[in-house]
Amino acid sequence: MVHEMIFGTVGGLGLFLYGMTQMSDGLKKVAGQKLKTVLESMTKKRLLGFLVGASITALVQSSSATTVMVIGFVNAGLLTLKQAIPVIIGTNVGTTATAWLVSISGMGAFKITAYALPAVAIGFGFQVLGKKRVTKDIGQIILGFGILFIGIGFMKDAFAPLKDSAGVHGALIWFARYPILAVLAGMVITMMLQSSSASIAMIQVLAISGAFGSDWHQVLLVVIPFILGDNIGTTITAQLAALRTNRTARRAAWAHTLFNVIGAFLWFWFIGFIGKVVFMIGPWEESAASIAAFIAVAHTMIKILDSVVMLPLCGVLEKVVMVIVPKLPSEVEVRAVVLEERLFKTPVIALEQAKREIIQMAKTAQKAVGNAIEGLLENDRRKLESVMHDEDIIDSMQHEITQYLVGLSREQLSDEVSVELPVLLHTVNDIERVGDHAINITEVADRKIERKIVFSDSARAEAEELLREVNQMLDRSITALENNDTQIARRALDNEDSLNKMQIDFRRSHVRRMSEGRCSPESGLIFIDLVDNVEKIGDHLTNVVQAVIGGLQWDGVEPGSFADDAYQI
Repeated sequence: MVHEMIFGTVGGLGLFLYGMTQMSDGLKKVAGQKLKTVLESMTKKRLLGFLVGASITALVQSSSATTVMVIGFVNAGLLTLKQAIPVIIGTNVGTTATAWLVSISGMGAFKITAYALPAVAIGFGFQVLGKKRVTKDIGQIILGFGILFIGIGFMKDAFAPLKDSAGVHGALIWFARYPILAVLAGMVITMMLQSSSASIAMIQVLAISGAFGSDWHQVLLVVIPFILGDNIGTTITAQLAALRTNRTARRAAWAHTLFNVIGAFLWFWFIGFIGKVVFMIGPWEESAASIAAFIAVAHTMIKILDSVVMLPLCGVLEKVVMVIVPKLPSEVEVRAVVLEERLFKTPVIALEQAKREIIQMAKTAQKAVGNAIEGLLENDRRKLESVMHDEDIIDSMQHEITQYLVGLSREQLSDEVSVELPVLLHTVNDIERVGDHAINITEVADRKIERKIVFSDSARAEAEELLREVNQMLDRSITALENNDTQIARRALDNEDSLNKMQIDFRRSHVRRMSEGRCSPESGLIFIDLVDNVEKIGDHLTNVVQAVIGGLQWDGVEPGSFADDAYQI
């Protein structure tokens, strides 16, 4: 039995984490800005976000499911921490619906794990049979969701024997004499069962059977500490879900934990008061048949009291979790912050605002490129991870700036603004493509690290030369854009000539190293991928500086002079 529990827990945890990663990645690919906009509108107000969380959880009867999805949304950048906290608070109220079903209908709770295998089948079918990219990505979400809950199912099954164990029941009855121990017992059981609904249902069944006695007032006072512990234990699922996520998602998981820990600590001192109020508002006669309903009332009351106290303090909770998971210097807000639509009536100033954000976007892209190449050379996964974060920022800024410029285009514009605006739109796209090539380089770096490939000294020297050249071109492109400096822009074109020459020369030197046995074919492929991506970055920067040379107008810039893949988005 013990080894089955261990294997079930370890294997289930692995499936859970893998499913979480797949679901989060799929959400990020599919949702993009459309789902982000919907979620933003649904969670703009705290109360609305709270109601969304409570409603969804009541429907699926699993706070774990809703919380995991919220953490997935946060990890995918679709929800901010500020938006997620009220939703998480709402899930804690919605989960009380299960206790009501157990008490009123006498039926077991709806098990979302029952739909896990069909989800895997449907998700796999979408991925294999889907012809469009979006269909395959939706399949990845459904598949990840299914695998995630199969993992939870294995973990639950591993500890299922405990639910019917006479020894465990006896221990619970003993713990009930000591409220603090009862809180700890409720917490541990819920952590093992991976279901607050299951542990509360077990307590309800024990109470109905008379395990805690027939003095129903006393029974409720015995059960409430178990409920408080259960509330803490249920947060383990969110913490597990956040293990492979970004720092913001981990903060959301900690917000869930803190909410329940603070609530348990607060109401532990008012157990007697809660018990009296429950029996005052409960319309049933006190009996074995109604005690489950009284327990459901107590559970709901505690969660509502928690929400009443904590919902107005969401800002404080956010600050506390920022202390627990502190902000790194590399973390930047994933939003353009100086775009002000009220300036549309003065288009020249509005356009200047957009240009400032484009420059900031270019600086972020420069940081991403530098970290990508350095991470590849140094086998530094931390730098490579920062590139992923920077790419999220770049994508968000592209969306914000593009939306802003499109909104500005609907106004009455002067001829000067009218000709600059479309050029800036293309410039935004080129900078976003620079970020995409930085991501390509991180994927190349991952292959290099996983296969333990080492560059020869000459290949490393050439890669460092590429880094210096492209970094100088980025510096010059940003300066030219910032100051409308055509002279610096023309010097950036010199860097592009150098990068093109390097691509040819370094390909030849790579072939020579291979023929001399100083370089393996595998390391050569990685090196060539690096060279090609850097050369493409140069192409997109060429478009940026040519726009500056043309005075941010199409006049004087030959259409054919732009890179062939410049505007592939």
